[in-house]
Amino acid sequence: MVLSEIILLGEDIKINVWTVTRDLYKEFGDRVINTPLSESGFCGAAVGAALTGMRPVVEVMYPDFTMYAADSIANQAAKYRYMCGGGSFKVPVVFRIAGGGSANGGGCHHGQSLEATFLHFPGLKAVFPSSPYDAKGLMNEAIAEDNPVMFVEHKKLYVEKGEVPEEYYTIPFGKAEVKKVGKDVTVFATQAMVMRSLKAAHEAEKEGIDIEVVDPRTLTPLDKETLFESIKKTGRLIVADEGHKTCGTAAEISAVVAEEAIEYLKAPVLRVCSPDTPVPFSPPLEQAYIPDETNLLPAIRRIMEYS
Repeated sequence: MVLSEIILLGEDIKINVWTVTRDLYKEFGDRVINTPLSESGFCGAAVGAALTGMRPVVEVMYPDFTMYAADSIANQAAKYRYMCGGGSFKVPVVFRIAGGGSANGGGCHHGQSLEATFLHFPGLKAVFPSSPYDAKGLMNEAIAEDNPVMFVEHKKLYVEKGEVPEEYYTIPFGKAEVKKVGKDVTVFATQAMVMRSLKAAHEAEKEGIDIEVVDPRTLTPLDKETLFESIKKTGRLIVADEGHKTCGTAAEISAVVAEEAIEYLKAPVLRVCSPDTPVPFSPPLEQAYIPDETNLLPAIRRIMEYS
Protein backbone atom coordinates (compact mmCIF):
# COMPACT_ATOMS: atom_id res chain seq x y z
CA MET A 1 0.00 0.00 0.00
CA VAL A 2 1.34 3.41 -1.02
CA LEU A 3 0.19 6.32 1.15
CA SER A 4 -0.22 8.60 -1.87
CA GLU A 5 -2.92 6.24 -3.15
CA ILE A 6 -5.18 7.16 -0.21
CA ILE A 7 -7.66 9.96 -0.86
CA LEU A 8 -10.57 11.29 1.19
CA LEU A 9 -13.77 12.46 -0.39
CA GLY A 10 -17.34 13.17 0.57
CA GLU A 11 -19.83 15.76 1.72
CA ASP A 12 -18.55 18.41 4.12
CA ILE A 13 -15.36 16.40 4.59
CA LYS A 14 -13.23 19.53 5.06
CA ILE A 15 -15.30 20.87 7.93
CA ASN A 16 -16.84 17.54 9.05
CA VAL A 17 -19.57 17.88 11.62
CA TRP A 18 -18.00 15.06 13.69
CA THR A 19 -14.50 16.66 13.47
CA VAL A 20 -12.86 13.36 12.44
CA THR A 21 -11.45 14.68 9.16
CA ARG A 22 -11.52 18.39 9.97
CA ASP A 23 -8.37 20.29 8.88
CA LEU A 24 -6.79 17.27 7.17
CA TYR A 25 -6.96 19.23 3.92
CA LYS A 26 -4.44 21.66 5.37
CA GLU A 27 -1.86 18.87 5.46
CA PHE A 28 -2.88 16.75 2.50
CA GLY A 29 -4.24 19.33 0.08
CA ASP A 30 -5.91 17.96 -3.05
CA ARG A 31 -6.08 14.44 -1.59
CA VAL A 32 -9.00 15.68 0.56
CA ILE A 33 -11.90 16.36 -1.80
CA ASN A 34 -15.04 18.19 -0.69
CA THR A 35 -17.79 16.91 -2.96
CA PRO A 36 -21.31 18.10 -3.84
CA LEU A 37 -24.13 16.65 -1.74
CA SER A 38 -24.68 13.73 -4.10
CA GLU A 39 -24.06 10.35 -2.48
CA SER A 40 -24.73 8.53 -5.74
CA GLY A 41 -22.18 10.73 -7.49
CA PHE A 42 -19.25 10.67 -5.07
CA CYS A 43 -19.69 7.02 -4.04
CA GLY A 44 -19.71 6.08 -7.71
CA ALA A 45 -16.57 8.20 -8.25
CA ALA A 46 -14.90 6.43 -5.32
CA VAL A 47 -15.62 3.00 -6.77
CA GLY A 48 -14.15 4.11 -10.08
CA ALA A 49 -11.06 5.51 -8.34
CA ALA A 50 -10.60 2.23 -6.43
CA LEU A 51 -10.76 0.25 -9.67
CA THR A 52 -7.99 2.39 -11.15
CA GLY A 53 -5.53 1.97 -8.29
CA MET A 54 -6.51 4.51 -5.62
CA ARG A 55 -7.66 3.73 -2.08
CA PRO A 56 -10.57 6.12 -1.45
CA VAL A 57 -12.00 6.70 2.02
CA VAL A 58 -15.50 8.06 1.52
CA GLU A 59 -17.44 10.15 4.04
CA VAL A 60 -21.14 9.30 3.57
CA MET A 61 -21.91 10.99 6.90
CA TYR A 62 -25.07 9.04 7.85
CA PRO A 63 -26.13 5.44 7.08
CA ASP A 64 -29.51 6.85 6.05
CA PHE A 65 -27.80 8.51 3.07
CA THR A 66 -26.32 5.23 1.78
CA MET A 67 -29.74 4.53 0.31
CA TYR A 68 -28.97 7.19 -2.32
CA ALA A 69 -25.76 5.33 -3.21
CA ALA A 70 -27.14 1.79 -3.01
CA ASP A 71 -26.29 0.98 -6.61
CA SER A 72 -22.66 2.10 -6.27
CA ILE A 73 -22.19 0.25 -2.98
CA ALA A 74 -24.30 -2.91 -3.31
CA ASN A 75 -24.41 -3.52 -7.06
CA GLN A 76 -20.98 -2.26 -8.11
CA ALA A 77 -18.41 -2.18 -5.28
CA ALA A 78 -19.65 -5.37 -3.62
CA LYS A 79 -19.95 -7.40 -6.83
CA TYR A 80 -17.14 -6.19 -9.09
CA ARG A 81 -14.46 -8.71 -8.12
CA TYR A 82 -16.97 -11.56 -8.37
CA MET A 83 -18.18 -10.47 -11.79
CA CYS A 84 -14.59 -10.13 -13.04
CA GLY A 85 -13.33 -13.53 -11.99
CA GLY A 86 -12.27 -12.73 -8.45
CA GLY A 87 -8.70 -11.60 -9.05
CA SER A 88 -8.80 -9.35 -12.08
CA PHE A 89 -9.82 -6.23 -10.16
CA LYS A 90 -9.53 -4.95 -6.61
CA VAL A 91 -12.04 -2.54 -5.06
CA PRO A 92 -10.18 -1.03 -2.05
CA VAL A 93 -12.74 1.56 -0.97
CA VAL A 94 -13.83 2.41 2.58
CA PHE A 95 -17.27 3.93 3.17
CA ARG A 96 -17.24 5.79 6.51
CA ILE A 97 -20.60 6.28 8.20
CA ALA A 98 -21.67 7.88 11.50
CA GLY A 99 -24.41 5.50 12.61
CA GLY A 100 -26.80 5.08 15.49
CA GLY A 101 -28.96 7.43 17.51
CA SER A 102 -27.55 10.47 19.25
CA ALA A 103 -30.56 11.53 21.39
CA ASN A 104 -30.20 15.11 20.11
CA GLY A 105 -33.18 15.19 17.76
CA GLY A 106 -31.57 13.85 14.59
CA GLY A 107 -34.82 12.21 13.60
CA CYS A 108 -35.60 9.30 11.33
CA HIS A 109 -33.37 10.51 8.46
CA HIS A 110 -30.21 10.94 10.54
CA GLY A 111 -30.37 8.38 13.34
CA GLN A 112 -31.00 4.93 11.92
CA SER A 113 -28.89 1.84 12.56
CA LEU A 114 -28.75 0.03 9.22
CA GLU A 115 -26.00 -2.49 9.97
CA ALA A 116 -28.14 -5.44 8.92
CA THR A 117 -28.60 -3.89 5.47
CA PHE A 118 -24.84 -3.93 4.87
CA LEU A 119 -24.55 -7.55 6.04
CA HIS A 120 -27.01 -8.60 3.39
CA PHE A 121 -24.72 -7.92 0.40
CA PRO A 122 -21.96 -10.49 -0.25
CA GLY A 123 -18.68 -8.80 -1.10
CA LEU A 124 -18.85 -6.07 1.55
CA LYS A 125 -16.84 -6.18 4.77
CA ALA A 126 -18.73 -4.64 7.70
CA VAL A 127 -16.77 -3.06 10.57
CA PHE A 128 -18.13 -1.66 13.86
CA PRO A 129 -15.54 -0.30 16.32
CA SER A 130 -16.54 0.33 19.93
CA SER A 131 -13.45 2.11 21.28
CA PRO A 132 -10.80 4.61 20.13
CA TYR A 133 -8.14 1.87 20.10
CA ASP A 134 -10.28 -0.41 17.95
CA ALA A 135 -11.28 2.44 15.65
CA LYS A 136 -7.67 3.20 14.67
CA GLY A 137 -6.60 -0.42 14.28
CA LEU A 138 -9.67 -1.39 12.28
CA MET A 139 -9.45 1.72 10.08
CA ASN A 140 -5.83 0.93 9.21
CA GLU A 141 -6.89 -2.59 8.33
CA ALA A 142 -9.83 -1.28 6.29
CA ILE A 143 -7.67 1.05 4.20
CA ALA A 144 -5.24 -1.80 3.45
CA GLU A 145 -8.12 -4.17 2.53
CA ASP A 146 -8.55 -4.91 -1.19
CA ASN A 147 -12.33 -5.30 -0.87
CA PRO A 148 -14.99 -2.66 -0.10
CA VAL A 149 -15.52 -1.95 3.58
CA MET A 150 -18.51 -0.40 5.36
CA PHE A 151 -16.96 1.31 8.40
CA VAL A 152 -19.66 2.39 10.85
CA GLU A 153 -18.64 4.79 13.63
CA HIS A 154 -21.35 5.25 16.24
CA LYS A 155 -22.11 8.92 16.95
CA LYS A 156 -22.25 8.41 20.72
CA LEU A 157 -18.71 7.01 20.71
CA TYR A 158 -17.09 10.12 19.23
CA VAL A 159 -16.90 11.61 22.74
CA GLU A 160 -15.39 8.49 24.32
CA LYS A 161 -11.73 8.64 25.32
CA GLY A 162 -9.15 5.88 25.46
CA GLU A 163 -5.49 5.11 24.95
CA VAL A 164 -4.40 4.94 21.32
CA PRO A 165 -0.77 4.17 20.37
CA GLU A 166 0.87 6.70 18.07
CA GLU A 167 2.54 3.99 16.01
CA TYR A 168 0.83 2.24 13.12
CA TYR A 169 -1.05 -0.95 14.00
CA THR A 170 -3.91 -2.97 12.59
CA ILE A 171 -6.65 -5.16 14.05
CA PRO A 172 -7.53 -8.10 11.80
CA PHE A 173 -11.09 -8.47 10.57
CA GLY A 174 -13.02 -11.42 11.94
CA LYS A 175 -11.41 -11.34 15.39
CA ALA A 176 -13.79 -10.58 18.25
CA GLU A 177 -12.65 -9.39 21.66
CA VAL A 178 -13.94 -10.37 25.07
CA LYS A 179 -14.28 -6.96 26.70
CA LYS A 180 -15.20 -8.46 30.08
CA VAL A 181 -14.82 -12.05 31.25
CA GLY A 182 -17.77 -13.65 33.04
CA LYS A 183 -19.39 -17.02 33.70
CA ASP A 184 -23.18 -16.56 33.90
CA VAL A 185 -24.40 -14.75 30.76
CA THR A 186 -22.79 -13.84 27.43
CA VAL A 187 -23.79 -10.43 26.11
CA PHE A 188 -22.82 -10.19 22.44
CA ALA A 189 -22.86 -6.43 21.84
CA THR A 190 -22.09 -4.13 18.92
CA GLN A 191 -20.83 -0.53 18.80
CA ALA A 192 -22.24 1.70 21.56
CA MET A 193 -24.07 -1.30 23.02
CA VAL A 194 -20.66 -2.59 24.15
CA MET A 195 -20.24 0.41 26.47
CA ARG A 196 -23.83 0.06 27.67
CA SER A 197 -23.38 -3.69 28.23
CA LEU A 198 -20.32 -3.04 30.40
CA LYS A 199 -22.41 -0.64 32.50
CA ALA A 200 -25.15 -3.28 32.79
CA ALA A 201 -22.55 -5.88 33.77
CA HIS A 202 -21.33 -3.62 36.57
CA GLU A 203 -24.89 -3.27 37.88
CA ALA A 204 -25.55 -7.01 37.51
CA GLU A 205 -22.51 -7.76 39.68
CA LYS A 206 -24.37 -6.13 42.59
CA GLU A 207 -26.99 -8.87 42.15
CA GLY A 208 -24.39 -11.63 42.00
CA ILE A 209 -24.61 -12.10 38.21
CA ASP A 210 -21.32 -12.40 36.32
CA ILE A 211 -21.61 -11.08 32.74
CA GLU A 212 -19.24 -11.78 29.85
CA VAL A 213 -19.26 -9.06 27.18
CA VAL A 214 -18.15 -10.04 23.67
CA ASP A 215 -17.53 -7.39 21.00
CA PRO A 216 -17.44 -8.82 17.45
CA ARG A 217 -15.66 -5.73 16.04
CA THR A 218 -16.64 -6.95 12.58
CA LEU A 219 -19.84 -8.72 11.57
CA THR A 220 -18.64 -9.60 8.08
CA PRO A 221 -16.53 -11.59 8.69
CA LEU A 222 -17.99 -12.89 11.96
CA ASP A 223 -15.85 -14.54 14.63
CA LYS A 224 -18.09 -17.49 15.47
CA GLU A 225 -15.37 -19.29 17.39
CA THR A 226 -15.08 -16.65 20.13
CA LEU A 227 -18.86 -16.37 20.41
CA PHE A 228 -19.37 -20.13 20.65
CA GLU A 229 -16.58 -20.52 23.22
CA SER A 230 -18.27 -17.89 25.37
CA ILE A 231 -21.73 -19.42 25.29
CA LYS A 232 -20.25 -22.88 25.85
CA LYS A 233 -19.04 -21.46 29.18
CA THR A 234 -22.10 -19.41 30.17
CA GLY A 235 -24.98 -21.30 28.54
CA ARG A 236 -26.91 -18.06 28.10
CA LEU A 237 -26.84 -15.45 25.31
CA ILE A 238 -28.21 -11.93 24.99
CA VAL A 239 -27.57 -10.12 21.70
CA ALA A 240 -27.47 -6.34 22.12
CA ASP A 241 -27.68 -4.22 18.97
CA GLU A 242 -29.13 -0.78 18.31
CA GLY A 243 -30.69 -1.81 15.02
CA HIS A 244 -34.30 -2.89 14.63
CA LYS A 245 -35.25 -6.21 16.16
CA THR A 246 -37.06 -7.66 13.14
CA CYS A 247 -34.64 -9.03 10.53
CA GLY A 248 -31.80 -7.19 12.25
CA THR A 249 -28.23 -8.05 13.23
CA ALA A 250 -29.41 -9.59 16.49
CA ALA A 251 -31.80 -11.84 14.58
CA GLU A 252 -28.94 -13.08 12.38
CA ILE A 253 -26.64 -13.79 15.32
CA SER A 254 -29.47 -15.60 17.10
CA ALA A 255 -30.09 -17.75 14.02
CA VAL A 256 -26.40 -18.62 13.67
CA VAL A 257 -26.28 -19.78 17.29
CA ALA A 258 -29.54 -21.74 16.91
CA GLU A 259 -28.16 -23.55 13.85
CA GLU A 260 -24.60 -24.20 14.97
CA ALA A 261 -24.36 -24.00 18.76
CA ILE A 262 -27.77 -24.64 20.27
CA GLU A 263 -26.44 -27.58 22.28
CA TYR A 264 -24.50 -25.13 24.46
CA LEU A 265 -27.59 -23.18 25.51
CA LYS A 266 -29.68 -23.72 28.63
CA ALA A 267 -31.95 -20.73 27.97
CA PRO A 268 -33.57 -19.05 24.95
CA VAL A 269 -31.52 -16.40 23.17
CA LEU A 270 -32.77 -12.92 24.06
CA ARG A 271 -32.42 -9.78 21.93
CA VAL A 272 -32.14 -6.19 23.16
CA CYS A 273 -32.69 -3.88 20.18
CA SER A 274 -34.46 -0.73 19.07
CA PRO A 275 -38.23 -0.90 18.51
CA ASP A 276 -39.56 -1.54 15.02
CA THR A 277 -40.52 2.10 14.52
CA PRO A 278 -38.84 5.08 12.85
CA VAL A 279 -36.38 6.97 15.06
CA PRO A 280 -38.30 9.73 16.91
CA PHE A 281 -37.34 13.37 16.37
CA SER A 282 -38.06 14.43 19.95
CA PRO A 283 -34.82 14.05 22.01
CA PRO A 284 -36.64 12.57 25.06
CA LEU A 285 -38.46 10.10 22.82
CA GLU A 286 -35.25 9.22 20.98
CA GLN A 287 -33.52 8.63 24.33
CA ALA A 288 -36.33 6.24 25.28
CA TYR A 289 -36.10 4.60 21.85
CA ILE A 290 -32.35 3.84 22.06
CA PRO A 291 -31.66 0.61 24.00
CA ASP A 292 -29.23 0.89 26.91
CA GLU A 293 -28.39 -0.70 30.27
CA THR A 294 -31.94 -0.08 31.53
CA ASN A 295 -33.16 -2.45 28.82
CA LEU A 296 -30.32 -4.93 29.30
CA LEU A 297 -30.78 -5.45 33.04
CA PRO A 298 -34.34 -6.85 32.79
CA ALA A 299 -33.15 -9.19 30.02
CA ILE A 300 -30.25 -10.34 32.21
CA ARG A 301 -32.60 -11.04 35.14
CA ARG A 302 -35.05 -12.86 32.86
CA ILE A 303 -32.43 -15.13 31.30
CA MET A 304 -31.04 -16.02 34.71
CA GLU A 305 -34.41 -17.56 35.57
CA TYR A 306 -33.42 -20.48 33.37
CA SER A 307 -31.12 -22.90 35.19
